[in-house]
Amino acid sequence: MTTAAITTPAPAPRPIWLVLLCASRFATSLSFMVYAGALGPAMQAWGMSAGEAGSIQTAFNVGYALSLVGSSWFADSLGAKRVFLWASWATALTGIAFAFFARSAESGLLLFALMGLTQGGTYAPSIMLVAQGVPAARRGAAVGWLLAAGSLGYFASIALAAGLAERMGYEAAFIACGLGPLLAALLATPGLHGRPNLVAGGSTRRLRGAFRFLADRRSFLLTAGYTAHCWELLGMWAWLPAFLSASLAGSGGAGVRGLWIAGAIHLSGFLSSLLMGRASDRLGRRLVLVAMGVLGAACSVSIGWMDGMPLALVLAVAALYGFSALGDSPVLSTAMTESVEPGSLGAALAVRSILGFGAGGAAPLAVGLVLDHAGGAGGSGWGWGFALLGVGGGLATVCALLLPADRPDRS
Repeated sequence: MTTAAITTPAPAPRPIWLVLLCASRFATSLSFMVYAGALGPAMQAWGMSAGEAGSIQTAFNVGYALSLVGSSWFADSLGAKRVFLWASWATALTGIAFAFFARSAESGLLLFALMGLTQGGTYAPSIMLVAQGVPAARRGAAVGWLLAAGSLGYFASIALAAGLAERMGYEAAFIACGLGPLLAALLATPGLHGRPNLVAGGSTRRLRGAFRFLADRRSFLLTAGYTAHCWELLGMWAWLPAFLSASLAGSGGAGVRGLWIAGAIHLSGFLSSLLMGRASDRLGRRLVLVAMGVLGAACSVSIGWMDGMPLALVLAVAALYGFSALGDSPVLSTAMTESVEPGSLGAALAVRSILGFGAGGAAPLAVGLVLDHAGGAGGSGWGWGFALLGVGGGLATVCALLLPADRPDRS
């Protein structure tokens, strides 16, 4: 008598289109932090004040937010694949224009704003493509890979731009990083060749669906949690580099300051996106969201009071902060794809983007006002400023606790 061997089925390999989509996300992100990485040399070469320098980044952020909302909305009626590819090639063109023609404050503001206006159009459609092509049991891991590729691109963008700008001038940094979106488009176009372009209903249906999803308890809590998450994340991204720069200033490590800061914030974010999406597939979305919310709030409340403490400890907490503040991002996006009907997903993501980026855009200003009121950066100013961001982490935790319990599919 013979017996059949019992074997455990091997995990399904990642489809090539998903691998190329993640690679495209990485290449696009190479240009995201190029201005921040080369800011010092560009500021000196262009003779800009701090206000003028900040206005260029603000112009990019505004353009990015507008394209994020628009692309999410139109992805329902035109198809996520079509919108993603259009935005990818438009970003390639604006990336080339910025790389070779941004040579003054005026041209830099115009061209960086145009790049933001096109680059944001690749974000939500890429998440929708994952939702359309990956089963729910593995979707958290897939979205995690996508967002992790972006975080790795952010790190590479800062490190490459800062290194080239210091050694060869800001022009070399702009060219090296600005060509990233062209590579992204060249990867995505053949990678998505065999994927269908799914189109939903008309604009009236999308308009109803854009707000109807807020009547559902789970969708409402996910949207509120995402808004609180953006408050904490975007505020942290704006002010943590300045805090770490102050902590590193007296350490003798000025030459590698940008690399340390980028590593603490974005490499930890890369790991969290990679791990937390997969963890939510195994443990459930709710549990991971609660854990990341609590950890993020704890880091927000504590890190500002650590000015003057040993550098290794500050960097360790900063890395944990970057890990927790971004760790809920792939889980929130994955859970939203499971809570909203496919035909209204783009419109729902557009509403979510308005609320999230509205809160995230206000957070840096709010922290700045706290710092001014507390007498500037230093002393208790940092502590109270980051504690204000911790309100977002706390609210995100409450929203996660109120979510219905979910049981992951372990099949």
